[in-house]
Amino acid sequence: MFLLNLSLVFSAFLCSLVAGFLFAWAVVIMPGIRSLDDKAFIRAFQVTDGVIQDGHPLFLLVWLGSAVAIIVCGLLGLSVLQGVDLVLLSLAVGGYLAGVQGSTIAVHLPLNNTLQRLDLEVMGEEAIAEARAAFESRWNRSNVIRTAIACAVSLLLILLLFRL
Repeated sequence: MFLLNLSLVFSAFLCSLVAGFLFAWAVVIMPGIRSLDDKAFIRAFQVTDGVIQDGHPLFLLVWLGSAVAIIVCGLLGLSVLQGVDLVLLSLAVGGYLAGVQGSTIAVHLPLNNTLQRLDLEVMGEEAIAEARAAFESRWNRSNVIRTAIACAVSLLLILLLFRL
């Protein structure tokens, strides 16, 4: 039970950091760059996302660590938990892996990579506007959903910590 509790603490901590990171994008970064013209918006996103894409070590530790921690927690929970506690943990693990990590892989990375490949210096204004239009609303909508899921997962893990 000690290992499960320890993995729950690490999972709750790391998943909460990810939830906070996604929350910051949803309520600060994207609203902050929304008022920029199309070219400046894309450039601001490229630069900001570039920090992540370049493999920032602390970001990678938290992002990948959260996935590893919650998987380990889920595996440990299978052998120890039952009933409501196992259901709560299963919802947290499944929600996090599908709703946060999965949506990042399926939606955000392809959108981000498409924007990263744009050469704004050779593109016309119309092409830049089209690129932004194809990106912004889909990215924001999906990010709000994954932020809500990440926050719910953090709450589930914290609730489970109080129950054990």
